[in-house]
Amino acid sequence: MIEGFRRTAAGVLLALTLASQASAAPDLAYRLTEGQNLNAFVRENTVAAHLLLRNGTDPRILVAFPAGNSGVGLWFERTARPATWRLDRPPRPVRRGALNGVIASASLDAPRLAAKQAVLSNVRYLRDYQAVGRFPAEVAVQPRIAGDTLTWRRARLDGAPGYELTIRVVGGRIDQGVIVAGPDGRIALEITALTGDAPLTPIPAAQLLNARAAADPAARDALAFLSYREKFLAGSWRFNTYFGRDTLMSVRLLMPALQPAAVESGLNSVLARLSAGGEVAHEEGIGEFALVQNRKAGRGGGAAELDYGMIDDDYMLGVVAADYLLGLGRARARAYLAQPLTSESQPGARDPAGAALARNLRFVLDQGRPFAAAPSVGTLIAIKPGRTTGEWRDSNEGLGRGVYAYDVNAALAPAAIEAADRLFRAGLLDPYLSADDRARFADAAKMARVWRAKAPPLFRVERSAAQAAAAIRAYASSLGVPAAPALRALGQQTLVFHAVSLDANGEPAPIMNSDEGFALLFGRPSAADLDTFVTAIMRPFPAGLMTDVGLVVANAAFADREVQARFTPAAYHGAVVWSWHQALLAAGLERQLARCDLPAPLRAKLGAAQTELWRAIRATRTVQSSELWSWTFRDGRYQIAPFGAGKADVDESNAAQLWSTVYLAVRPPPPNRRKVSPETCLDLAR
Repeated sequence: MIEGFRRTAAGVLLALTLASQASAAPDLAYRLTEGQNLNAFVRENTVAAHLLLRNGTDPRILVAFPAGNSGVGLWFERTARPATWRLDRPPRPVRRGALNGVIASASLDAPRLAAKQAVLSNVRYLRDYQAVGRFPAEVAVQPRIAGDTLTWRRARLDGAPGYELTIRVVGGRIDQGVIVAGPDGRIALEITALTGDAPLTPIPAAQLLNARAAADPAARDALAFLSYREKFLAGSWRFNTYFGRDTLMSVRLLMPALQPAAVESGLNSVLARLSAGGEVAHEEGIGEFALVQNRKAGRGGGAAELDYGMIDDDYMLGVVAADYLLGLGRARARAYLAQPLTSESQPGARDPAGAALARNLRFVLDQGRPFAAAPSVGTLIAIKPGRTTGEWRDSNEGLGRGVYAYDVNAALAPAAIEAADRLFRAGLLDPYLSADDRARFADAAKMARVWRAKAPPLFRVERSAAQAAAAIRAYASSLGVPAAPALRALGQQTLVFHAVSLDANGEPAPIMNSDEGFALLFGRPSAADLDTFVTAIMRPFPAGLMTDVGLVVANAAFADREVQARFTPAAYHGAVVWSWHQALLAAGLERQLARCDLPAPLRAKLGAAQTELWRAIRATRTVQSSELWSWTFRDGRYQIAPFGAGKADVDESNAAQLWSTVYLAVRPPPPNRRKVSPETCLDLAR
């Protein structure tokens, strides 16, 4: 009898254990609604997925996976009236053989749904279909209908485990391929989405953030979903993989709140993907995207395609590495630099981190030498020939059709050259430099001084008070916003700002822009320049960049009408607010306010600018982890409009964006901030 009791008790215990495991919450699970998109995220062990349900007259179901940057999407035919999804049961991890994914339940208040197109492949092809309605024919797949279930299933092109999307109708029915609502007027679906691409390894929570990180659940959730040993993801759903610029800027701004292991994961991912010449890879093409691209090029296999088309990230790596290795990571610096690099994109790469970093800095110094020797427009660093993009404003119109970007030439290149000097003088690069290298690095300090003095003035734009006022009135009228606050802030002063770029002849694209943040975070502007250029951007839009809903990244008021039409609130890099650029400016202002050499009136002015910026940041807290947002002007004020919600918007924002999580480290100043003392101030003259 006792033995029987033991067996029964053991059975009950096993049942309770299995029940507990089945009902245990995933490591990470959260949801948010942004504009027309209902988003739900989940991560547990080998499963990480982002489910997106699109409301409105163009409904869709999309699931993006960090594994291989893969995804499945189903677009429906246009509905007669707007429809709204309800997530009845959030996504739960599911594993079926070699496939990992999620199962969720959702319902829609629509009488019928007709499938238009399914795409199961790499997220880049889902992006292409969403943006331009095209994707490679070889990854197309037709549905199978069996009873109440629609299934799209295909192997990867190389025969590896592929992708599956199953839609089971649990409320309503399938009638000749069309899903029809039930008696309650709703369509209820069980959605299963799976991928066979190799999962990534999440960075454990204890190794991601330190005690200084802000207690911001939304930002913590987004950062956790995007953080892996192999790499940080730029953003979900559209950029669920490595991007060099996004990684570097995010690591730099988050650095005060990150654990060393997290900083080093980010740096490793960039260093392991450097070109032979030392350029930073902008984006990686992996998974089925790489298979297709390799076949087009006559190559076999699925080796990653690394894009080196951007130039700004080349000049970010050294600065971010130097700030870590000479700051928070000083005690680990030499051991870290000696570690061999590995990457799933380049599995054979085994260089020490220090050798890769030295390779990048050689490239930086070689690129910077012509301007240092003969400063002129012609010796600035241009975007690559034949391209319209080359830095973070990477839509075709983002640079105003210029070829010399302000941020690269006036802020990043000087800072990168200076970083090479800092690391060289600290001796950290000694094991990785040849005799020729030492001669090259010995000139870095002198080169940096020339760049800092000579490059920014080339981008200077001036408008008389009368010219500026006329432009402000006309532009405000065209946008339907008030001109009076902007005109009051301008007064009778000459308007001075830095152009976003120069064309090949040195003519400026007269677009006021938020890239001053780079100069503040990485540079050492004179007191006079700080006064001039911070004042310019902090004026109310459209004299400056400030609105009730944040700092717009571009103001085309002082350009011609044709240019203004390309920088609207519906343009990806137009008169819209990017979350991370507000953080960039906030961090830059904080750095400048820590200086030893600022006169009291200017310090007060920068403090006021900081207060105004943080007021706008707090006002947009609900969208802070998003990539960007637009605005409308109603009831006498600017109001948030999710980017991608408007018919004219060229794309849609990511609900989780890596560099929008940086407010975990970029924090508002304490209300009782002490004056900077000689013992604690930042000496930028060194």
